Amino acid sequence: MTMAADSAPARMPIPVPVPWAYVLVYLIGIPIEWTWPIRLPFVVSTTATLAAGIATFAAGAAIAGWGWLTFHKAGTTRVPGEVSSELVAWGPYRFTRNPMYVGMAIAYVGEALIQRHVWPLLLLPVVIAFVNWVVIPVEERNLTHAFGDRYTDYCRTVRRWF
Repeated sequence: MTMAADSAPARMPIPVPVPWAYVLVYLIGIPIEWTWPIRLPFVVSTTATLAAGIATFAAGAAIAGWGWLTFHKAGTTRVPGEVSSELVAWGPYRFTRNPMYVGMAIAYVGEALIQRHVWPLLLLPVVIAFVNWVVIPVEERNLTHAFGDRYTDYCRTVRRWF
């Protein structure tokens, strides 16, 4: 089943590129952090937090980068909301249908650890909700329309997030 020539793909209702959604929400959290700092009830050394943050950020960036490179190798779009020319079900897409989004979320947590920011971390569910309930449904409608049963079967075997 392929998309009819006269059938327009579903569009994002909010034209914010997904990586920018992560960045913008994080940036909104910074002045909140400065205005109403949250002191954690436990003390974690700066060195331990920095090391954990770097490792977490690197893991997230690696996962997101692996997803991006896999799409690049497949010759399909890496732009959220654009219709893919290829159903990619290999590489990180064997484990999650959205490794770029998973990787960005993990990197976001790593950045919060590196910077020792609590408010941006508390706001991460806002980004996850936006991606999960606004971005991904548009992409899934387009992929179902473009690839039909192949995509439906893929969705049955691979989870949306992880």
